[in-house]
Amino acid sequence: MKKVYSIAISLVITASAICANKPQAKDTDKSTVVNITKEVQKKTIASLLEKYPKACPVHIQKGVTQTASLWRASDGCCDTFSKFCLDNFEANKDKRAKLFDKLERNYEIINGYMLKMELLLKEPIDMDLGPVDPIDMMFGTYSPGAHTTQDFYNNKIAFITSLNFPNYSLAEKSANAKKWSRREWAYARMGDMFTSRVPSSLVQYAAKVGTLGDAYINEYNIFMGHLLDKNGNRLFPEDLRLITHWGLRDELKSNYNNAKNGFEKQEMIYSVMKRIIDQSIPKAVINSNAYDWNPMENKLYKDGEQIAIVREDDKRYQVLLDNFKVKEAFDKYNPNMPTYIQRRFEGGMEIAQQEVEALFTDLVSSPVVKDVAKLIKKRLGRKLRPYDIWYNGFAGRNSVSEEELDKIIGKKYPTAKALEEDLPNIMIKLGFKEEDAKRICKLIRVDDSRGIGHAWGTTMRNEKARLRTRVEEDGMKYKGYNIAIHEFGHNVEQTITMNDVDFYMMNGVPNTAFTETLAFIFQKRDLEILGMADKNEEKEHLMALNNFWSCYEIMGVSLVDMGVWKWLYANPNATKVKLKEAVIKIAKEIWNKYYAPVFGTKDEPILAIYSHMIDNPLYLSAYPMGRVVEFQVEKQLKGKDFANEIFRIYTQGVYVPQYWMNNAVGADISTMPLIEATKEAVKIVEK
Repeated sequence: MKKVYSIAISLVITASAICANKPQAKDTDKSTVVNITKEVQKKTIASLLEKYPKACPVHIQKGVTQTASLWRASDGCCDTFSKFCLDNFEANKDKRAKLFDKLERNYEIINGYMLKMELLLKEPIDMDLGPVDPIDMMFGTYSPGAHTTQDFYNNKIAFITSLNFPNYSLAEKSANAKKWSRREWAYARMGDMFTSRVPSSLVQYAAKVGTLGDAYINEYNIFMGHLLDKNGNRLFPEDLRLITHWGLRDELKSNYNNAKNGFEKQEMIYSVMKRIIDQSIPKAVINSNAYDWNPMENKLYKDGEQIAIVREDDKRYQVLLDNFKVKEAFDKYNPNMPTYIQRRFEGGMEIAQQEVEALFTDLVSSPVVKDVAKLIKKRLGRKLRPYDIWYNGFAGRNSVSEEELDKIIGKKYPTAKALEEDLPNIMIKLGFKEEDAKRICKLIRVDDSRGIGHAWGTTMRNEKARLRTRVEEDGMKYKGYNIAIHEFGHNVEQTITMNDVDFYMMNGVPNTAFTETLAFIFQKRDLEILGMADKNEEKEHLMALNNFWSCYEIMGVSLVDMGVWKWLYANPNATKVKLKEAVIKIAKEIWNKYYAPVFGTKDEPILAIYSHMIDNPLYLSAYPMGRVVEFQVEKQLKGKDFANEIFRIYTQGVYVPQYWMNNAVGADISTMPLIEATKEAVKIVEK
């Protein structure tokens, strides 16, 4: 088997380049100094009210205030600012609408082509096109759009936008949700474009750090055929290469069907996970098949002889720390949301972090958890182990083995291209009309992914979204197929919400949880697509149990993620060693509070294994939120035309989450429907 080493060299070179180019912000730089006083703002507002007595005072006040917060000494003096506002404020309704239309058109062009360039430059890193060379990393870490926002400030386009289409807070959007027309909502979404002014050098640096983190995760593979048990036996196929955490987790889940040695395999995988978390994993076994490794005893072998271990040396936590430092550097340029935690939740998710945490805590502390755990224990016929947070026996797939599925799928999809050609048929099987299926799938391209796979939408209509999935040399495996169907759900959402929504500024969904919702809805129908639908009469109850247990697992992981970021802000000067200690401590604390009473073991670190926590800061909350929303949307879909409901729900665009949800299913986001359904399911399935 081919040995993979080139990425390590690339990472070292790129890391050195990034450190050398780290921007040093200077507060004395005219481009960072705010110079418009409150007094100047008041006078400017008064002048505009006098000039346009019939104009909306709130519109004027918000436009001037927001523009002043973005104005720098390099943009001109106070008189220049006032003159700009008086000359460029558009009070006429029709002229304002015309201005919006022009801005919207041009932003789509610029956003669309900037993302297209970025995607093409990252192809050698994201796609399996061979070894990643240093030059690939240099281009891949380059952000074509890093200077675009600054250019818009320099040429005053950003100020024209903020003056005429100011930002509204989450509270204001929620209060006006029902009052605003679609065009007014689009105006408000344009107001979200320019709320902070970050130097382009910092944006470029952040892109480099982000790409470096992605590359680290994408190449973190374990060659399972080189793992040894205490007797020196190999439990996994020679050619099985699994990425952390996704591949390891999914392999662990697949072994619930393995009566021969499934338990032993799961124990071995859990040992690997713990070594990754505490960084005692030998550096030599990461993305390499040159050594044999006993993860339980942490012994390393070369050609049958035990050799000394050089551990990974906390690289995992350095990547996380680098991400924190970048996000922290953005803080001072966001006075309204001065922490990444606020920007991710109140700004990105448009739900306060405290609300998300409370929602998750309600479920993981629910008494029904112990009832479900008791049912799982009975089904397994043994005490629960920590990794049973991934128990998937409710998914109704026990009748078909993983090996059988691998053969079926490998024959059906020998290449990524074969999957791409079959996408319209998949949509038709899900209930979409042939015309819609072909139209949507014409705008989706499937690529062979270097990592586990992901979906990447577009920022321009009629451009192709990317579905990147891992296809092995002998064809796609079930794990890859299952994930590909999940990513296809993302692509369908991305394509509908980009191309079928009336205003470009309203394209998309309220937050990532809502795209995860459709991805989950597609993913759970993966066997149905293959013509292997589960006909179990208890299917609906089993689905509720499966959803609940999945939420129980990922909500705990998300609570760890949030806890780590709170710790980072409280300890901004922490080293990677201290950060590692904190992550493990927080993971154990969450475990001991919400999981130990159920599983019977304390101080388990498993909740810290997720790769998202390392390279995609605070994204994890989208998954459980998506699960909760999914359950409510699935209830809405029941008994209705699947495709019609999907179009109705997802063509809303980016309303605030609760308003979107009420339009979709007639209720707020809540864990209670899932909890109540789980209580009922336990009673039925126990019989």
